[in-house]
Amino acid sequence: MALGRLLLRILLVPLGGGIAVCVAVMFVLIAYWNRLSMPETDDPGGLMAYVLIGPMLALSVAFMLFPAVLAALIAEAFAIRSWMYYAASGGLSAWISLATVGALDKNYDLSDAPLIAVGAGIAAGFAYWAVAGWSAGFWKPVFVKSRPDDLPFSAAGR
Repeated sequence: MALGRLLLRILLVPLGGGIAVCVAVMFVLIAYWNRLSMPETDDPGGLMAYVLIGPMLALSVAFMLFPAVLAALIAEAFAIRSWMYYAASGGLSAWISLATVGALDKNYDLSDAPLIAVGAGIAAGFAYWAVAGWSAGFWKPVFVKSRPDDLPFSAAGR
C-alpha cells in the first residue's frame, strides 16, 4: 500500500508542478492581454514585449520554482493538505521571484505590477493543491474511516 502511494506521489507532484507553472503563465498573459495583443510594427515597445516577455517569464519561473519546490517538499514531509498553505506558499514564491528578477533587471515587465506576479503565484499554488496538494504525504492515507475507539470522549471507550 505504501509503495503504491509513493508511486502515486512521484507521478502527481511533477504533474501538479507543471500545471501550476502553466496556470501562472496563463494568469500573467491574461493580465497583460492588452499590452501583448497585436502590437503595431511602428511601436517598438509593443514589439519588444513579444521578444522579451518569453525569456523573462522563463527566468521568473526558474526563480519561482526554488521556493515552491521547497514548500512542496515541506508539505509532502509533514502531509500538509490545506489549500491556504499552498496558496500562501505560491504567493510567497512569486514575491521572491519578483524580488530576485527585479534585482537583476529593473526594466522587467512585472516589476511595475507586483500584484499580478503575486496573484499568479497564488493561482499556481491553488492549482498545485487541486492536483497534488490535497493528498500530500505518501505515508498518510487520504480516506480513512475513523473507528469509535479513536474518537475522543466516545461512549465506546467508557
